[in-house]
Amino acid sequence: MDFHDILKHVDAIFQMQFLPLGKSKISIYMIFYIGVLFTILLMVTKGFKTWIEHTLQAHTSTDANLRQGISSIARYVGIFFGSLIILQTAGIDLSSFTVLAGALGLGVSFGLQTVTTNLVSGLIILFERPIKIGDRIEVDGITGDVIRISLRATTIVTNDNIAIIVPNSDFIKGKVTNWSYASDRIRFSFPIPIALDADPERAAAVILSAANGHPGVLHEPAADVIFVEFGQTALNFSLRVYTEEFLTRRDQLRSELNLSVHKALTEQGIGMAYAPVVRAEVAMTTSK
Repeated sequence: MDFHDILKHVDAIFQMQFLPLGKSKISIYMIFYIGVLFTILLMVTKGFKTWIEHTLQAHTSTDANLRQGISSIARYVGIFFGSLIILQTAGIDLSSFTVLAGALGLGVSFGLQTVTTNLVSGLIILFERPIKIGDRIEVDGITGDVIRISLRATTIVTNDNIAIIVPNSDFIKGKVTNWSYASDRIRFSFPIPIALDADPERAAAVILSAANGHPGVLHEPAADVIFVEFGQTALNFSLRVYTEEFLTRRDQLRSELNLSVHKALTEQGIGMAYAPVVRAEVAMTTSK
């Protein structure tokens, strides 16, 4: 058997139709043909998605979130129609997929309800933009920065550099706190208890001066000090400051301001209030 005969046998094997699909039969050659073209289709649509994002960025004022949504939908549409063309050119009768499509629809209705809900929620997020890439959000007790929004889920990175994948439906059906929805400027309030015998006006001025001396506190809008109430053991003040730099580091800002305020009050001879220590007396009985 020469090389030519071997090629004929290999070609016969590749052309052998062994899997009936409706009016068509699948051969090894068709599987190979579909696989190669589908791989090329995925590569082309990925490049097309990137091109759309860059084009929108260069010629429009749309933000990264909307650009990603438009390019992703365009890629999925391209994959869908490209797949139909590949199957048709491979000689597969597409009418045979009618039953398969019906079964798939039934599966989506029952077994893929969660996936479908997340996909629809992803489209709502991408177009209505209640959250965007770069936003500081809190959902289900998780606080972090949005780094990626896909059709199924959103990725959040916490201050501990932990990436958390949140299903998109959680943003639609639940309550979400978006710290930077309208602006990157946010106001924090910190309670400060002062001794009962202190001068309230002088204490408020010292607290405000210490806060304004911190580089992370904005001067516009200006910080302020509120005399909240006369407590049983303290004069309760609330320091309210605006910040951009410490948007994701509230605890650090609280610590630095507490140190600055405590130092300033101590230097001015104004005492801080402390909760009284309650000592419990234990009665001991001796049995005879």
